[in-house]
Amino acid sequence: MSEHMPLPPRTRIQPAKTAKVSPPPRKPRRFARFVFSFLLIVILGLAAYAGYLFVKTKDTLHQIANPNDNTVAAADLAQVKPIGLLVMGLDNRRATGSMNTDVMMAAVFNPKTKTATVVSVPRDTDLNMTGYKTRKANAYYARFLSIARTEQNLTGENASKYARDQMKDMMSKFFGIPIDYAAVLDFQGFIDVVNALGGVSVNVDQDMRYWDNADGTNINLKKGPQVLNGEDALGFVRYRKSKNGETRASSDFERNARQDQVLGAIVDKIKSFGSVTKVGGLLDAMGSNIRTDIEQTQIENMIKTYFGIDRQNVRFIALEGTWKSPYVYLDPTKLEEAKQALNEELQPEGRTSSTPPASATSGNG
Repeated sequence: MSEHMPLPPRTRIQPAKTAKVSPPPRKPRRFARFVFSFLLIVILGLAAYAGYLFVKTKDTLHQIANPNDNTVAAADLAQVKPIGLLVMGLDNRRATGSMNTDVMMAAVFNPKTKTATVVSVPRDTDLNMTGYKTRKANAYYARFLSIARTEQNLTGENASKYARDQMKDMMSKFFGIPIDYAAVLDFQGFIDVVNALGGVSVNVDQDMRYWDNADGTNINLKKGPQVLNGEDALGFVRYRKSKNGETRASSDFERNARQDQVLGAIVDKIKSFGSVTKVGGLLDAMGSNIRTDIEQTQIENMIKTYFGIDRQNVRFIALEGTWKSPYVYLDPTKLEEAKQALNEELQPEGRTSSTPPASATSGNG
């Protein structure tokens, strides 16, 4: 039976409640808030240019957008109704051949209040959903791709669309909200954009050394101000700890601060562009590394509606839980808070309060 088809209800043995512990050392892969912020800045921000860039942006949007449909009902336009979006960061580096979505977030945008709520799901989460075989949350996209190719005989974009649709359906059920669209951004996209910018200027806050021959990761940074290329900038925002203790580990706070620093450097670089050729190259880099089922017309409306969104109006909520190898078991109270926050954003009048749930962190980095 296909694993995306409903299965009979089954009794799950829940792990005994234990004190919250941190997962064991893992490869530095978690930067969910950064990916979403990066998506907002680059996709929604660059379309502010006119003339040549307007044409160039239209070409890039055509490359990114849903190729099969460009019609959106008037009542469904981004400036009229709240939009639900599933954002997935795909770790598909050539060295590993992985198709795991190591970043996964559900987001809702509200046009009335110009606000957004973004909920990130830990990559190792057991979603505990009836009808789906138990596997880590980040492995479902790859599984749906496999089903598309082996059972549905789909290839290329059609297979990717099938996987995105299955992910939307699954996460809509999980959060209890309608998810209208899905966007997939791969790690290579970040690297290509930073390189298209000619690198970014940052102050590396500590020495960082980490390597993994299996996937080609090689983080080797020294403390101090410097210009980082795409590979090094990715290592800078992802670094968690050294493999052999050669350099000290980083806290979540420190990683978030690095993400803010790089985002600020990207924004500054874009604002300083005096050449349309450079911006055109940046758009090309994004067009090659983002895929979504959002219609081009809708992307353009999202740009018009949310360009310049105040960072204080983006509410980030990171789901929490207990790690018991090999899964993260989510805290049900925190999960319910996140569901309520997403539903609040979906209301026509938007949030009733700007105060985020206790588990939320506000900001755009």
